Amino acid sequence: MRDRANTYHISSAVIMTRPAMQDAVLARLEELENVEVHVHQGNKIVVVIEGTSTGILGDCLSQISALDGVVAANMVFEHIETEETGSNERTDAA
Repeated sequence: MRDRANTYHISSAVIMTRPAMQDAVLARLEELENVEVHVHQGNKIVVVIEGTSTGILGDCLSQISALDGVVAANMVFEHIETEETGSNERTDAA
């Protein structure tokens, strides 16, 4: 059986909010799937977005950008993890 590669994408993003709206934006971010708030200070919020494709990350970032009170949402970094999966057959000599 051929091995298949499963990929998992992890991205960080910086979100700038209107200062008066930061608490509301933070509350909305907590509701989003695959988004984790890591730190916030002033009108900036740093989040990590996770998913199985770059498209999922992009869609999530677009949703964040459209939130009321968000001035800008920019992806800073993306990392792709690849997990090799295959059959249970052992290939090493026992």
